Amino acid sequence: MSLVSNLFLLFVAAAVIVYYLVPARWQWLVLLGFSYIYYIAGGIKYVGFLLFSTLVTWMIALLIEKEETAGKHKRARKFVILGLILNFGMLGLIKYTNFAVENLNALFHMNLRGMEILLPLGISFYTFQSSGYILDVYWKRCKAEHNPLKYALFVSFFPQILQGPIGRYSRLAHQLYDSHKFESRNITRGLERILWGFFKKMILADWSAVFVDAIFDNPDQYAGLAIFGVLFYTIQLYADFSGGMDVVIGIASMFGIELDENFTRPFFATSITDFWHRWHITLGTWMKDYVFYPVTLSGWMKNFGRWAKKVFGKKTGRTLPICLSNLIVFFVVGVWHGAAWKYIIYGMYNGIIIAFSGLMAGNYKEWKKKLNITGKENWYYIFMIIRSFVLVNISWFFDRADTVGQAFHMMKLAVTRFTPSELLLIPAGREGTAFTPYALLILAVGCVILFVVSVLQERGVRIRESLSRCSLPVTVAVYFCLLLSIGFFGSTAAVRGFIYAQF
Repeated sequence: MSLVSNLFLLFVAAAVIVYYLVPARWQWLVLLGFSYIYYIAGGIKYVGFLLFSTLVTWMIALLIEKEETAGKHKRARKFVILGLILNFGMLGLIKYTNFAVENLNALFHMNLRGMEILLPLGISFYTFQSSGYILDVYWKRCKAEHNPLKYALFVSFFPQILQGPIGRYSRLAHQLYDSHKFESRNITRGLERILWGFFKKMILADWSAVFVDAIFDNPDQYAGLAIFGVLFYTIQLYADFSGGMDVVIGIASMFGIELDENFTRPFFATSITDFWHRWHITLGTWMKDYVFYPVTLSGWMKNFGRWAKKVFGKKTGRTLPICLSNLIVFFVVGVWHGAAWKYIIYGMYNGIIIAFSGLMAGNYKEWKKKLNITGKENWYYIFMIIRSFVLVNISWFFDRADTVGQAFHMMKLAVTRFTPSELLLIPAGREGTAFTPYALLILAVGCVILFVVSVLQERGVRIRESLSRCSLPVTVAVYFCLLLSIGFFGSTAAVRGFIYAQF
């Protein structure tokens, strides 16, 4: 049931109506029921994996709390390890077994057979969310939930289960379980956010995908368009993922539930570190809290830090453990994205840049001082944004290409071949190449609208609040035009699901 299908919209409408009609004390049960109906609609065979993750982490959290209350910290830690092994073990078995088999076969000339199993919907998201809950209980950031049905709702809440954002129990659970009165403002704000998400998905992401697929699937046929392929992929990925987040957050708002933001205008970032503070924010904070800090503060890392200070001096010795921790984090980020070497290289590419920047921070400061650069100059700010944008786009070659080899091949084409006219040879929509110029124009106008909105937001303008202060006819006209634009200018190519719904 795609988030952009008419059936899904009817499903959401039914859920909202039932939610506000039932007695307040039953509202969370309505959310649970609709969440499991939604997941079952995606394939009943996947429900077992969701139940396994839910039951294992629920029981393990109760055991951890029990042992901690009794002062048995070592036993509690063993339960944490057991829970993480079971939860991530399920994810690893399903998502990475075939990748491991392929590499073993290639390395040792073996003929092992892989598993024939489809990846359960949203497994990466609910695995990370439920694993974070175990660790939060262990670290006493929250209390264990004793009601298994309430906990099941936390893991399976239907707007977010397929593509996030990755929720924290301390911020999300009470909103799910509390009753909410019907407020027209919540419905209005939710619909506004959903509409904006559809605009980004159906106009920007889906039209961009037409050109991305053609160029990346036929790199030699469209050899002069490699640079356009990655630029269109930037538009597709951002509009698709952030548009999906808009839809998800908008739906939750209609129930009176506020989910965490997952994007804050990432292409205004002035460094790769800043980019990851703005892109897929809940994954970044998850990695920071549950991977970076535990690794940095671990005993073996402290030993490494002491050794590094003796060998390289205090300044570098303090930085190296942080750099190594960042490399570990982005290795995990790469693995999370998919079972392929291209994703691992994608993650390590980001990790190496961030680690290198950390090592060179002092040098950068000295160079800026010698060049009389304060960092507040407008030209320098624009330079940093462009530099970061280029570095990010290089990483997308690995994310989108089928293989590492193809990624490098397209990078080479991007700097050696440039034939923009080939864009007109790519069929766009049902009318083929005859519509291609119009599709490009739609994309251009859509990007300008998105850019203007982003600039205003970056400057602190709260656009929806500003619109709400306008007269009703003006507000209605703006959103009606947005709705019409989706209907008239949305992609006429094949219907596409959200990219991150496959994770």
